[in-house]
Amino acid sequence: MILRALTLAGGLAGAAGLSQFPEFSQQYAQRLGGAVDALAEVVADFDTSAAAVGLTRSEALAQMRGTEFLDRRRADMTATFLRYDRLRADLAAIEGQGPFMRAYHATRLTDSQIARAAWAAYQPAVPIHFAGLVFAGLGFVLGAAGLGLVLRLLAAPLRRAKRA
Repeated sequence: MILRALTLAGGLAGAAGLSQFPEFSQQYAQRLGGAVDALAEVVADFDTSAAAVGLTRSEALAQMRGTEFLDRRRADMTATFLRYDRLRADLAAIEGQGPFMRAYHATRLTDSQIARAAWAAYQPAVPIHFAGLVFAGLGFVLGAAGLGLVLRLLAAPLRRAKRA
């Protein structure tokens, strides 16, 4: 009886948690678009400065050597270019997609800075639309199954001891 009640609680917790995915992923996608736009300005500014003196991006980066500041700035800009390329690819994969495709591309929702910002502004809500209800149902099944499995594994030694 207790195991069933705990399994039900696990299912309800899973339903409540996973039902929030559609809205959170939408918030994440919006923040991702803003981050890509901001980084695009930085990248374009760097490329414009490099082109103004007849250099490509890689040539300009190669010239950023000789002092501790220039070495740090080169490393920062290299990291910025890599992050911009990664976030732009992530945005291309999820932009305009619905919650089910965003779930399919969940590995594209992994930038910690964007996730923290989206979570800070996120307001949980009761999902009353189809996608929210589907995610809630899936969350219920996963939560109930997961917690039920854990509880059964933990209770197995007790059942064996009771039989013996």
